Order: sequence, then structure tokens, then C-alpha cells
Amino acid sequence: MNFSYKQIWLINYPVMMSLLMEQLINMTDAVCLGRVGKVELGASALACMYYLAIYMLGFGFGLGIQVLVARKNGEGRLSETGEVFWQGQYFLLALALALCLLSEFLSPFLLRRMIASDAVWQAVVDYVRWRNYGLFFAFPVLAFRSFFVGITKTKVLIVNSVLMVLVNVALNYILIFGRFGFPALGISGAAIASSLAEGFSLLFFSVYVWKKVDWKRFGLKPVFRFALLRQLFRLSVWTMVRSFVCVIPWFYFFVVIEHLGESQLAIANIIRNVFTIFFVIMNSFATTTSALVSNLIGAGERGRVMSLCRKVMWLSYGIGTPFVLLALLFPTVVLGIYTNEASLVDGAFWPYLVMLTNYFLAIPGYIYCNAVIGTGHTRTAFAFQLVTIAGYVGYLLLLSGFPGMPLAVYWTADHVHVLLLFILSYSYIRKEYKQFNLSPVLYKEDN
Repeated sequence: MNFSYKQIWLINYPVMMSLLMEQLINMTDAVCLGRVGKVELGASALACMYYLAIYMLGFGFGLGIQVLVARKNGEGRLSETGEVFWQGQYFLLALALALCLLSEFLSPFLLRRMIASDAVWQAVVDYVRWRNYGLFFAFPVLAFRSFFVGITKTKVLIVNSVLMVLVNVALNYILIFGRFGFPALGISGAAIASSLAEGFSLLFFSVYVWKKVDWKRFGLKPVFRFALLRQLFRLSVWTMVRSFVCVIPWFYFFVVIEHLGESQLAIANIIRNVFTIFFVIMNSFATTTSALVSNLIGAGERGRVMSLCRKVMWLSYGIGTPFVLLALLFPTVVLGIYTNEASLVDGAFWPYLVMLTNYFLAIPGYIYCNAVIGTGHTRTAFAFQLVTIAGYVGYLLLLSGFPGMPLAVYWTADHVHVLLLFILSYSYIRKEYKQFNLSPVLYKEDN
């Protein structure tokens, strides 16, 4: 099994488009809320990061589903991929219930202790309260996506994501601004629209699997296998914790910026939304890397892991660099998408330039870290992430000790994070890839 550049791209493209369409939900929220007010625009950054931290627990479990489905797909045991899918669904639904209840009771208290502005705090609480209900749709969707990525049948992800974004845009227009007789709900309307769009996504996947997928071939008849669920949990627990912990520094970043003022928070949210485009490219290739590495290991082709990582890395640069150049050439146009306040556009320029340079440093770190995940050594990847987060947070604490530090300097914390991630992940893969355990049981490290 040797993946060519063309094969990697054909597998990655639907994943990238799927992730882009889903991120467009947050981006359209920001575009709309930028026309409501500065407080709402800034608050949406904190609110989205807070919700994302919760969501990433489910996302991390979805990575475990993807790795195990890909392993069984690579081994030719297709009927067992559906069994993995169903164990994932059961767990994710239970997790959605638990997290929704915890967030409902604890979020207002936790956020009050972190956010200085009363107006920003109230807006964040309003958003999170409605967004919590979307977990019951978003988490099952993660299982569907992991299944299709794991079996390398990813084209359906594009269709689903495009339709979801269209639903979200329409609902944003109606609920945020109060059209067609609906009240203007502002930031609460954005949260309701996003949750309903995820509900539509779940409905689409359910109908598609029912109508288009060979149930018998992939073993998609509902079944409960406690031993398999336990195996899946042991594999996924570290990706869950890692995914959650990965977002905490970003949330902390916006908490630090919020204390600098509402304008600085609004600018930081604009930069974050622009960065989302480049993050989607990086993350899609990284997600594809973990699935393809797992397929290689399942097929007994451990010697091709390093070659695969290099191919994915060069493809990432080839796809993303033209977008970076366009963003450099037309900064005012790009930044003006999110706000019509000239002061915010002017203030965002230098942080914007710093953010763009991070793309070239981040690609190797993301790809090699996800290669480690694809081998099944999820605990190791988690340990690497802890080290990089410690460096990131320590750097932010150092900067916060200097009053008046420019916002652009705060954005260099991302450079520290991805450089550390690359050094650790690349060193590990280069040293260990020839020694991977090829037994059909997952690695002893994760048992």
C-alpha cells in the first residue's frame, strides 16, 4: 500500500471541505455579530472557544473511532468497522448528555470568575446556554464523519457540510437580525442557528447511511459490544483529553486579551476567524495523516510512514501558500469582511501579519503529531501536547507581565507552540517508526 500525492489529495479534499464548511458556521456567526456590535463580536470569540473546549472531548473520541475504523479497514475486516461506529455512537450520546448538564449548571459560575466585562460575560453565557443543546447533534455527527474518513469514503462529507452551512447562514440572518417576523436575538440567535444546523447535519447523515451504504458489508446493524467499547475507550481517552487540553490555551489566550479591553478582544476574534481558513487546511491534512498512517500499519507497511508524512507536508504547503499570499496582498479586504469599524481593521493589521507566518511553522508539527496518533500511540501524543501547552501558557504569562505589550506580540505564542510540537513529534516518529507493533490488537501502551 503506497499512497501517491493524487490519492492523498483525493482523500483529503473532502475532509478539508467538510472541516471548512463546519468552520464557516463560526465564521458566519462572527461576520453577522460584527454588524451587531463590538461586544458581541468579541464575546463570540470567548463563547466559541469555551464551547469548542467542550466539543473537543467528543472530537477526541471521534479520532479514536477513526483510528480503529481505519485499522480494521486496512486489515480488510470491513464488517467490524460498523461495530466500532455503533460503540462510538453510544458513548458519544452519553457524553453529550453529561456535558450538557454540567455546562448548564457550571458555566455561568466559571465564566464569571474569568471575564472582567459584565456585558461580555452575559453575552458569552447567553451563547453557551443555547449552544449546549447542539451537542446532541454534533457528537453523533462526529461518529459518522470518523466512519467515512476511516474507510476513506469522504466525498459525502462535502455535501453534508455545504448543506449545513447554508442552513446556518439562513438561520443566522433570520434569528440574529430578526427577519420574517422573528425577534432579533443577537448572539443567542447565532447559537440557536448553529445548533439547528448541526441537527440538520445529523439528519442528512442518517438518511444517507440508510439509503446509500451497504449495511451488511460494513456491519452497520446496531449492536452493543462491551469489550469493543472498552477497547475503543482505552484508545480514545488520550485523544479526548489531548483534544480538550489543546483548546484550553486558546481559551486562556482570549481571557488574557479580554482583560486588555473590548476592542482588543474584538480584534483578536477577527484574527482568529481569518486564521480558521489556514487551520482548516492544516487540520484536514493532519486528520488525513492519522487515518492513512493507521491504514499503513494495518496493512503491514510501517516502512512507508515517514514517506507519507513528507508527501502530506508538501501538499499542505502547496495548497495553503497561495492563500497566504492572497491574504498578504489584500489585508484590508480580508479584515473588512468581519467588521465595518475602521479602527478595528487598522488595529488588526500587525497581529494579522504575525498570524499568517505561523502557517509555515505549524504544518510539520500538526502532521507529525497526528502521525503519532495514527500509530495508536495516543498517550505519547498527549504527553507531547502537555509539553507544548506548558510552553505556550508560560510564554503568555511572561508577556502578560509587561503592561502595554502589543497584541501582535501575543500572537507569537502560537509560534512557540507549533515549534515545540514539531520537535517532539518528528523526533519520535523518526526514531520509532520501524518498531511499530503490527499485531491486530492495539498497542500495549494504550491497553
